[in-house]
Amino acid sequence: MTPRKLVQRWMPDAKKIRDNKYLRCFGTLLHDKALWHISRHTLAKAFLVGLFCAMLPIPFQMLVAAAGAIGLHANLPVSVGLVWLTNPLTMPPVFYTAYKFGSWLLDSPEQVFHFEASMEWAMSGMMMIWQPFLLGCVTLGILLGVLGFVFVHITWRGMVLWRWKMRHDV
Repeated sequence: MTPRKLVQRWMPDAKKIRDNKYLRCFGTLLHDKALWHISRHTLAKAFLVGLFCAMLPIPFQMLVAAAGAIGLHANLPVSVGLVWLTNPLTMPPVFYTAYKFGSWLLDSPEQVFHFEASMEWAMSGMMMIWQPFLLGCVTLGILLGVLGFVFVHITWRGMVLWRWKMRHDV
């Protein structure tokens, strides 16, 4: 199976995405064919955008990913879909790891804190840890995005070479 067919199996319909109430704000920008095309370049850029946005500790990551995909002419469904790597189940360990990584980068001691799902904690508790947390999130987002970009290019090229070899060995 070619890389393109593998990805196309999981792709949602372009019309469905264009009609999504949250993505309507992008209007006619969603009609760019590059956003729906599957190639090594559009897929690699989608991994770059989607993995970076997945690490952003903000609400509406999907809108940021969609805007990034539109700006870079990356595959939109893949960019938006990769954001779901950080979902309500995976966010706590991912963001805790980002905080620890940011503390290590800043060479600052880790703060002892007890998380509470409340606005009070968000305002006071985050004030103690925001710098290493934000640095960790952004740095890990850049690293994951670049690794995803490189991974797609290498994997795609490897699959094309393998298929070419298989075709010529027959």
